[in-house]
Amino acid sequence: MSIELKRVEEFALITLNRPDALNALSFSLIAELGRHFDEVAKSDARALLITGAGTKAFCAGADIKELTGRSLIAQKEGAEKGQAVFAKLDKLPMPSVAIINGYAFGGGLELALACTFRIASKNAKMGLPEIKLGLIPGYGGTQRLPRAIGEPRALEMIMTGRTVDAEEAARIGLVNRLIDGDAVEQGIAYAREFTCYSLPVLGYAREAVKRALDNPVGEGLRVEANLSTLAFQTADAAEGMDAFRSKRKPSFKDN
Repeated sequence: MSIELKRVEEFALITLNRPDALNALSFSLIAELGRHFDEVAKSDARALLITGAGTKAFCAGADIKELTGRSLIAQKEGAEKGQAVFAKLDKLPMPSVAIINGYAFGGGLELALACTFRIASKNAKMGLPEIKLGLIPGYGGTQRLPRAIGEPRALEMIMTGRTVDAEEAARIGLVNRLIDGDAVEQGIAYAREFTCYSLPVLGYAREAVKRALDNPVGEGLRVEANLSTLAFQTADAAEGMDAFRSKRKPSFKDN
């Protein structure tokens, strides 16, 4: 099985399971990922965790042998398909966490960048090395990396193809946190820091922040006001404010 999807307590866990190929992304695996994302979207999972089998790689990128000898139309369709599958992560009703355990290169890093959050083991190494093949990233890397670490650093990584280690990735904001020990257990612990809150309201927060990056400040503020108003209408907001006044822990019901 190239991809495993299973439930771990209140979380959905996707594991890229091609350790012999460093969990590289074949075209069929990308299509399989898309189907799994659709399945997760219909579930009651509180977050999606994505990792790679083994300890060497989260995902080493595209399966290079599939990229040669293809027509321009096929190459464009392949890029658009990868982009569309990764974009499904933005539309999930729950946040996603990439657990980077080892190499995350090319399409593997692009997959991680499409997730809401990224955490990494201390042996992780990340990069977009496509320039070394005479190519550029095609699954969203040129768009998401600047949003994560800023334009100058993103241009440097993309135009040199250099690898960053886990400590540098944390320092520049490419990953949210470094982890020790069992990667999945650490991913679950990390996710529980935010999934204890109302999922609909978490969704409003994600949408507001994304709009901040895509719109002028004035338009972003209008979106924030609208989404903030929607949050106030939820039963969870009433519960949260009542719990604060009563000096008790709130019990959110995701409505």
